[in-house]
Amino acid sequence: MTDQSELDANIIEDVADALIYSDRSGTITRWNRASTALFGFSAGEALGQNLDLIIPEHLRAAHWKGFEAALSSGTMKLAGRPTLTRALHKSGRKLYIEMTFALVRDAAGAVQGSVAMARDVTERVERERAAKAAQNS
Repeated sequence: MTDQSELDANIIEDVADALIYSDRSGTITRWNRASTALFGFSAGEALGQNLDLIIPEHLRAAHWKGFEAALSSGTMKLAGRPTLTRALHKSGRKLYIEMTFALVRDAAGAVQGSVAMARDVTERVERERAAKAAQNS
């Protein structure tokens, strides 16, 4: 590995947020330590798997519709904007996560896949909901 590619790999591995890259078919090909901490799957368990691994069943159809539209058009409606959504932990527990997405292109500009950065906001969302429920009662 060159010094630059080693540095790039270390940055990806060491960022605090989960970083997940999937190719055009939705196969996970990059999964950092923060992804393991957030979702419970080791890199060995996640790499080569479909993104459905972490997408709750009731959200999968909408996810794949948006994923295919982004690949086809080369644009993402939510690119760069933090989005609150649900995700699955290995234990089966549902998480609230905040994600940002981007398309990844090759040197010629062709879309190769998608990268997502995610963080767990479950405690914050549950705290906000509890406060709102207390206000309304």
